[in-house]
This record gives sequence, structure tokens and C-alpha cells, in this order.
Amino acid sequence: MPILEVVHSSACGGLVHRRGAGLDGTFSPFHRQGPGFLLLVALLLLFSGLAQATSFMAAPRVGVLTMGPGEAFWERFGHDAIVIDSPGQAGPISYNFGYFDLDEPGFVGRFAKGEMRYMLVALPLEQDLAYYREVGRSARVQWLNLAPAQANALAAALAENAKPEHAHYRYDYFTSNCTTRVRDALDRALGGTLHKQLEGRSSGDSWRSESLRLASPAAWMWLTFDVLLGPAADRPLTRWEVDFIPRRLADDLRNVIGNDGRPLVAAEVELLPQRQAAEPADHAIALWPWLLAGVLLAGLVRAVGNRRPRSLAAAALLFWLLCGLVGAVLALAWLGTAHQAIWANRNLLLFNPLCLLLLPGAWAVLRGRAAPRPFRRLLVAVCVLAAFTCLPLWLQVLPQRNGHWIALLLPLHYALAKVWTTRNP
Repeated sequence: MPILEVVHSSACGGLVHRRGAGLDGTFSPFHRQGPGFLLLVALLLLFSGLAQATSFMAAPRVGVLTMGPGEAFWERFGHDAIVIDSPGQAGPISYNFGYFDLDEPGFVGRFAKGEMRYMLVALPLEQDLAYYREVGRSARVQWLNLAPAQANALAAALAENAKPEHAHYRYDYFTSNCTTRVRDALDRALGGTLHKQLEGRSSGDSWRSESLRLASPAAWMWLTFDVLLGPAADRPLTRWEVDFIPRRLADDLRNVIGNDGRPLVAAEVELLPQRQAAEPADHAIALWPWLLAGVLLAGLVRAVGNRRPRSLAAAALLFWLLCGLVGAVLALAWLGTAHQAIWANRNLLLFNPLCLLLLPGAWAVLRGRAAPRPFRRLLVAVCVLAAFTCLPLWLQVLPQRNGHWIALLLPLHYALAKVWTTRNP
């Protein structure tokens, strides 16, 4: 075969009809163009190959940076970011979705209404790690197997997203936080592969179980989450949804297979050790201690009510004040905010805002007067409403995992109603 035929078939790649030398003695049109044309074709091929090689070599390394939990309440869930390490760059850049501005006008009001604005910030990795090194929180990077086109597209998208006019986003604790933003950015770069592999599997965890687990080192934080979260927080989550937690996302990335058939995680490197307490393990809430406490407190109410009614009135006044205030917060959160995980909270029937209307009656008894009749009727209404919390739990209709609160508070509401409706202390 003549050399001209080899050049022709290589250059065209099958896109042009092959007309190499044959038995009839005809030749390709390239043969008529002379050596200058052939040299031009060879140079074009060389430049094309160099461009492809340059594109491959210029693709950045992409990593997911996962930070361990901290001591402050806003650090309990951990944190993460995307690291872009581009050739020719001074150093790796951390794209961190966890920044907010306390001095921004209206921040506190938006925070209360569930309309918080967070932002993406790009900063040198070493600068981002400085705080975590200082306070003793771990940092671990997972370098990913991404195709050059995927890595370049992700780096370009993050750089565009970090511009001031695009950096802000509406924050939600469970559905749009620093971790879900990292997860979603990776999924877009992978063409939906991440979502496809994680959406169909359920971990059995819920927003409540994960929140309570991570908040458990701080009792006040655990109680706040458990009281405020409504039935929406008890729905079993898919692996995709539970990856609102940084450590959960890091765990799941280890099991993801990329578009090229390789494991998505190429390597993991520990950058900082965890010197603070490690992330706590999950544990179920035992019902019997709460029920035992509720029954004992109810018995104490009956005993004190028969012997020292004014002391009982003082204790009841504090109890109803607490219930009424908590109930008012739950009602306002449902009716006046965008915190969907708090909506339709059945704890409203246990921490009932109507308890605030019982305060004048308790004050009257505390001063040695007879309990007014409307006070007694309202007591019965509060007790009956508290009992209704058992119905959806029994029917399993959008169940809310508040059985322990029912076990504690329902006996108390019943005992208080019983004391003031059976006799006049």
C-alpha cells in the first residue's frame, strides 16, 4: 500500500470516502495537492493532539473536604467544601457554601422566618483550614476520579457561582445547606449519576434522628430540636436526602461508581486530626423512663393538691407558663415561618398555648381564692386536647415521634384537671 494511502486514511478517520491506490491505478485527491498540503494536514493533526493533551493535563484535581463537629451549637453537624487544585494555581482553592453575614440588613428577621441567606466563598485551602486547626476539628479530603471535562466544568461552575452577584442562596437546615450544595454540584458535574445511585436506597434515618444524634452532647439543643420538629422530620430518608450531613455524604461517596466504571473516590487524605469529641453514635429514645416520670409527677400532683393546694398552684403556674410559651412559639413557627420541618407539630396539643389562659386561675388559687368555673372548664379542654396526640400515633397517620413527650405530659395534664375538677382546694 502506498504511503499516501496511510496518511489519507489516518487523517480522515473514515469521514471521507477512501480512494487509495487500487487495482485500477486511481489515487486519492490528496495525491494531487502535493507535499505542502500533506505537511499542513500533519501539522493540524499534531496541534489537535497537543490541544487534547493540554486539556487533559490542565484539568484540576477535585476533592470533597469534610470537617468534623465542633463544640459550638452551630458546629455540631460538621461542615464540608469542594477543593479545586488547578495546575499553575498558587494553591488549592476551597469553595465553601457555609458563610453568612451577621451584619447584613434584616439577617435576624430572615433567620427567624426561615429565609436565611448564606453564600459561597472561594478562598485558599490553607486559609479555610486555619480555623479548624486552631479549634481542633478534623479535616479530610476525598480526591475524586472525574473526567477532565467534568473537572473543568465543575471548576468553572464554582468560579461563576462564587461571584458576588451569584454567591447568595436561600438556606434550609435540611434541604439546602453547605452539604447539599456540595452534593448537588458534584451531581451536576457527573450528569446525575450521584443522585441516581443514592435516591433509591433508604437508610432508615430521619431529619429528627440525625438532628438529635448530633445535638445530643448539648442537652438544651437536643430538647429544642425534639420539641420543635414536627411530623415532616420523621419521614424515613433516602441516602440522597440523609446526605445533608457532611459525614454521611463522605461515607456515601466511597460507594459511588463514576461514569467511567471506576470508584468515584480515588484517594483520601487526612489533613487535620479530630481533637474535639467525635461525632456521637445514634441511640433510640426509651419510652419507659418518660412514662415513669410522668406517672410519678402525676401522683405527686394528686398528693400535693389534696394537702397543699397553694403550693400546687405555684408549681402549676410555672408549668402552664412554660407550656403556653413553648406552644406559642410552635404556633408562630407553623403559621408565620418557612421552617417546614416545624409545621403541624402535634406537640402543640401538649405544650398548649391555651395554658396561658390558665394563669389567672392559678394565681387566684395561689392567693387562697376558689378556682373560677371557666378555669376548670379550660383545664378539662387542655387535658382532652393533650389526649388527642395519641390518635395519629395510634393510627400511624403521618406519625410524629413524640410518644415520650405524651408519656411525660399527658399524665400531668390529667392529674391537674382531676385535682381542680373533683374538688375545690
